[in-house]
Order: sequence, then C-alpha cells, then structure tokens
Amino acid sequence: MFYEIRRYQTRPGRRDAWVRYMEEVNLPFQQSLGMVVTGSFVDEEDPDGYVWIRRFESEEHCQKLCDAVYGSDRWQREMRPVVEQLLLMDRTVVTRVHPTPASALR
Repeated sequence: MFYEIRRYQTRPGRRDAWVRYMEEVNLPFQQSLGMVVTGSFVDEEDPDGYVWIRRFESEEHCQKLCDAVYGSDRWQREMRPVVEQLLLMDRTVVTRVHPTPASALR
C-alpha cells in the first residue's frame, strides 16, 4: 500500500472555486470509479495552496484507477479544461509515500 500526496497551486484567488470544484465534482467522480481519497486540505500559510491524498493498494491498483479516471471521456472533455483554468499545472508536486509500521494510516 502507498499514498500519493498531491500538492497544487491554484491560480491567484481561485482556491475557493477549486475547493468547491474538488468537493462537488472531482472527488465524487474519482470516488465513483473506486479512487480512495483519504484527505483534502487547504494550506494555512499559502492562500493558493491545496493538498489532497489518495491511497492505492499496489502499483497495478494505481494504474487501473488512474486509467479509469484520466482516460475517461468525462475527464478529457469536461473536467480537464476546468482543472487547467483553476490550477497552475506546472506547480503540481506529487509525492508517493509508504506508511511506517507505527503509522495510523497503515
């Protein structure tokens, strides 16, 4: 099992719109396809910072879910254009982490 921590930078002043889009559209869509989202956060110190965390059981599980989400017509035609309007895509940072034996997220 591993987690993917995704840090995004919204376009200046667009974080509230991004959070609404994530919570009303993007997260429910991904979860409907089996994606496990374990957290969604706004950065206390950065007014344009947003972080979310997804969990995967294996590399194969990750690939299957990402293919289902990002390969879908809905993502390509409807959602991706909105995401690109709200985020600074070149500022995205994705980190994969594995929980240690003492982690509550094991």
